[in-house]
Amino acid sequence: MGEMLAPGLLFAAVSPSISLLQAIVIGLVQGLTEFLPISSTAHVKVIPVILGWGDPGVAFTAVIQLGSIAAILWYFWTDLTQVSGNMVRAIYQKRFKSSDFRLGFGIIVGTVPIVFFGLLIKVFIPNYDESPLRSTVAIAIASIVMAILLALAEQIGQRQRGFAKLGLWDGILMGCAQALALIPGVSRSGSTLTAGLFMGLERSTAARFSFLMGVPAITLAGLVELVGLLTSPEIDTGWLPLCGGLIAAVLSSYLAIAWLIQFLKTHSTWVFVWYRLGFGMAILAAVSLRLMQNV
Repeated sequence: MGEMLAPGLLFAAVSPSISLLQAIVIGLVQGLTEFLPISSTAHVKVIPVILGWGDPGVAFTAVIQLGSIAAILWYFWTDLTQVSGNMVRAIYQKRFKSSDFRLGFGIIVGTVPIVFFGLLIKVFIPNYDESPLRSTVAIAIASIVMAILLALAEQIGQRQRGFAKLGLWDGILMGCAQALALIPGVSRSGSTLTAGLFMGLERSTAARFSFLMGVPAITLAGLVELVGLLTSPEIDTGWLPLCGGLIAAVLSSYLAIAWLIQFLKTHSTWVFVWYRLGFGMAILAAVSLRLMQNV
C-alpha cells in the first residue's frame, strides 16, 4: 500500500497538462500499487517521470486515492460494518474489555499517529511537495530500507495469530508503523504489513488488518485534498482526467486487494522484498547514469 500524504499538505489544482489517457494510466498504477507493499507514491511519481509526463503532484495523487478507498470500502464492507457494529454494542453494554471493543478502538487510536505527524508536516514543512524527502533518490533509498525490514519480518515473524486475536495494542503498534508512510517510498501497506509480521500475525491477517487500518487515514487524506481542489480557482480544467483516474484507481485497487489477500494465504512476501530491492536499485542506477533526474 502506498504512502499517506499529509492531510491538507498542498491544495494544488489538478494540472490541465494531465490528459485523460495519462490520468487513466496513473490511476491504474495507483490502484495496483496502493495495497501492495511496494509504495504507490513511488510508482505514481516515478512511472510518469519515466514516460516523460513529469510528477503528477501531491494533490492529484491524494485525490485519486479516493478511488482506492472506494475499492477498500467495497471489498471490506462486511468486515467494516461488523467491526463498527460490534464496537457500538460493546460500548452500549459497557464491555470495554471485550475483543470487539479493543479491535475497533485500536483502529481508531491507530489512526492518531499519522494524523498527528501529518499535521506537524503541514505546519513545519509547508513546501513538503518540494522537499528532498520526495526526491527520486530518497524514494529509492526508502524502498530499499523497507525491503530489508520486510525481509527481517518474514524471517523473524512467528505468524501464529489470526484476525480473532487482534486487540487494542495491535492497532496502536500498526498505527505507529502506518505513520512512517508519510515518507514517500516507505509504503503504507509495506510498513503496516511489516509491522504485522513482526507482531506475530499471519500474513493474510496482517494484510487484512492493514487494509482496515488504512480506511480512516486514506479517507482523511483524500477528502482534505478534494476540498482543496473544489475551492481552487484554477480547477476550471482537468475534471475529465480526474474522473478517469478515479475510475481506473477503483477497479485496479479492488483487483489488487482481492489478489493480495489470496496470495498471502499460500505465499510469503519475498517476491515484494526482491521487487522493492530491484526497484530501488534501478532508480539509483538510472539517476547515477543520468538516465533519470533526481526530482
